[in-house]
Amino acid sequence: MIEEADVRIGNLVWYYNLYLIETSFRVEGIMDGFIYCTSLPKNKLPLDKVNPIALDADHLIGFGYVRGDKDYGEDENVFSYKYTHKDSLYLRDDGYSFQLLTAELIPYGRPLVHVHQLQNIHYYLTREELL
Repeated sequence: MIEEADVRIGNLVWYYNLYLIETSFRVEGIMDGFIYCTSLPKNKLPLDKVNPIALDADHLIGFGYVRGDKDYGEDENVFSYKYTHKDSLYLRDDGYSFQLLTAELIPYGRPLVHVHQLQNIHYYLTREELL
């Protein structure tokens, strides 16, 4: 289950469809305890039926993050996302979560374990949507 305050329009989440298959979708609206999306049955689901997607390295790569290159002396567990000509976001793969890092690779903030958390923090820091 996901909390209404944690999710925003554009977040990726999932639910069990009619055949009990995990089906992901992008949130198009939130109101009165329901998540709305045109691809959903009846176009809405109650919040207690919606679940967060677990974050993994494949999601990061799909969103445009780049894994550190060992040949250049970089840590292979650190992913970076360049969002301006001089600034980047850094995340370290701790195995069970992803930790935000400063440019000096000092950890800060809470670890990220779900895709919507990454999408939210990425948007708040860069004002860009992760698609």
